[in-house]
Amino acid sequence: MDHHKPTIHIAAISIPAFSHQASILQFSKRLVHLHPHLQVTCIFPTIDSPPDPTIAILQTLPSSIHCIFLPPISKHDLVDPQHNSTPPPAVQIQLAVSRSLPSLCDALKSLRFGSSSPSPSSPPPLVALITDPFANEVLEIAKELDLLSFVYFPPSAMTLSLFLNLPRLDQETSCEYRDLKDPIEIFPGCSIPINGLDLPEHLQDRSSLSYELILQRCKRFPLADGFLVNTFFEMEHRTVTALQNVFPIGPIVQAGSSTSENGSGCVEWLENQTPRSVLYVSFGSGGTLSGEQLNELALGLELSGQKFLWVVRKPSESANSAYLSDEKQDSLQFLPSGFIERTKERGLVASSWAPQSEILRHSSTGGFLTHCGWNSILESIVCGVPMMTWPLFAEQKMNAVLLTEGLKVALRPKENERGIVEKEEIAEMVRRLMEGREEGNGIRRRIEELKDAASSALKKDGSSTKALSQVVDQIQVETFWRQKQKY
Repeated sequence: MDHHKPTIHIAAISIPAFSHQASILQFSKRLVHLHPHLQVTCIFPTIDSPPDPTIAILQTLPSSIHCIFLPPISKHDLVDPQHNSTPPPAVQIQLAVSRSLPSLCDALKSLRFGSSSPSPSSPPPLVALITDPFANEVLEIAKELDLLSFVYFPPSAMTLSLFLNLPRLDQETSCEYRDLKDPIEIFPGCSIPINGLDLPEHLQDRSSLSYELILQRCKRFPLADGFLVNTFFEMEHRTVTALQNVFPIGPIVQAGSSTSENGSGCVEWLENQTPRSVLYVSFGSGGTLSGEQLNELALGLELSGQKFLWVVRKPSESANSAYLSDEKQDSLQFLPSGFIERTKERGLVASSWAPQSEILRHSSTGGFLTHCGWNSILESIVCGVPMMTWPLFAEQKMNAVLLTEGLKVALRPKENERGIVEKEEIAEMVRRLMEGREEGNGIRRRIEELKDAASSALKKDGSSTKALSQVVDQIQVETFWRQKQKY
C-alpha cells in the first residue's frame, strides 16, 4: 500500500455476463496497480450461479480487490412480461440486474456507512462507484448515497456516442431505424456514415422490451460524473474529443494464459506453422452460426487453401445462443462430412473454446476472423493481427464499420439476399487478407501502427494512463471537499 495517501474505497458493478465481468476485473487490476492507495470492491449480480471463467479470474486478483456475488436470480424467473416468454440473453441480463437492485443497494449502503462495529481491518467508507452501462440503475442509488459515479463502458467511444444520443434519435425518428434512407448524422465526432441497419439488433424493433430497457438506461447516463471507455485516444480521437466527461482508459484486454489441455494443443500446433500463415477463426464467448452458415464457412476455409485454427461451436438459429449457456457438447460433429480429414494438413479445429490471447499473440497467427466483439477487437489490435469482420449481434455491426471504413484494418465479406455468406466469398476474402497482396499489406501496415499507438497509450506518460489519473484525481479532490464540509 502507498502510505503517503489515505486509502480510497471504490465499488465496481458489473452484469451477469462473463465478457463484461472479465473486462471490469482487468480494469480494476490496472487501477490498483497504477494507484495502490485505491481499494476496489466488485459487485456482481448473478443468474443461477457465477460463470466458471469469472471464478477462475478471482484467483489472480491482488488483495486490494474484493468481490461480492449477489444472491442469484433464477433464469426461470426472467420472463418477458409483454409476451410471457423467455427473452433474449441481453434482456435476461438487464432483468436480472433490476431484480438484484434491493441486494445491490444493501451492499452499497453497507460499504458506504460501514458496520455498526467496524474492526481495524474494515475497509474505509465507499466514496465512489463505477458501473457497467447495463447496470446503470445504480447511478440513482449513487445520488442517494452521495457517491461520485462513473460508467465503465466496455465497448467503443462510437457506441457510447450512440447511447448518449439515442434519446434524441428516438424523438426525432418516426420509423424503424433500419428503414432510414440516409446514414445517421447524430453521433458527435463520428466521421464514418452509420446506416440504420448497422445499429445494434436490440434497437431494430422500437416496440420491443429490449429497446425500451436500453432507452431507459440511455436516459439515465446524464446522472454519471464521467465515462471510462475501453478505447484509446489515438484510435477514436474525434469521438472522444466531441464528447464530454469521457476518459479513454484502454485498451483493457485479458492477459490470461491457459494450462488447459485443449488450449495447449492449439499453441503446440501453432508452434509448427510458419510466421503469419494461420487464420484464427472464433466468434467470441457467445457467438453462434446457423447450420447452413457453419457449413458454408467450413467449405470456404477449405476452398481458400489457407491455414486456419477454428473454434467451432454447435450451430444455432440464434446468433448469441451460447452467451448465457454453459453447454459442453462436441461441436465438431456438426462439420461437413470428411472436412476434418480433408483439411488436417493445414487446419486445426477446437471444440467450443481456445486460449484466444495466446493464439493472437503467437507469431504464426496472421489474421483473425472475428464476430467483432469489442474485447476481441482490442486483443487483435494489441497483437497487431489484421481482421476479417463477421458481426453477429449487439453493437458488432457498428464495430465492423469502424474497422473496415474508419480504421481500414479489416475486410468484410458480403452476405447473399438470404443473409448467408457463401463459401466462394469466404475463400476470396480469406485469400485477400492472408496473401501478400497490396490490400493485405496495407491492412497489416495500418494495424501495426495501431498496435504501437495502443502500446504507447498504456505507458507511464501515455494518453490512457493520464486519463485514468485524471479520474482518480477527481475522486480524491471530491472526497477531500466532501469530508471537509462534514467538519
